[in-house]
Amino acid sequence: QVQLVESGGGLVQPGGSLRLSCAASGTIHSIYTMRWFRLAPGKQRELVAAITKDGDTDYSDSVKGRFTISRDNAKNTVYLQMNNLHLDETAVYYCNQYVQLLGGPRYDTWGQGIQVTVSS
Repeated sequence: QVQLVESGGGLVQPGGSLRLSCAASGTIHSIYTMRWFRLAPGKQRELVAAITKDGDTDYSDSVKGRFTISRDNAKNTVYLQMNNLHLDETAVYYCNQYVQLLGGPRYDTWGQGIQVTVSS
């Protein structure tokens, strides 16, 4: 089993910054692509950013130039640095990791979600 624990959310003013973290624990052999999604009230879930095991990144158009995804493979952790946050980016942010267990299968695993509130 793998557990993802997210941290770093909270309340921030428009234009402010937050850094989210998501650490995986368990009997992990490898972690492939790591992603951050968000779900805002009344909206569909949105893929915000992704990073492969080799460090290739991809971003939604709405966050390019403001958000940075990174990972520490030794710590099984993915980060999302969010700068210049907008009011409409208030959402629950979810971490997703494609994990291979030791001696086991590969599968998608999700964090519990963390609230980010952008408000003046």
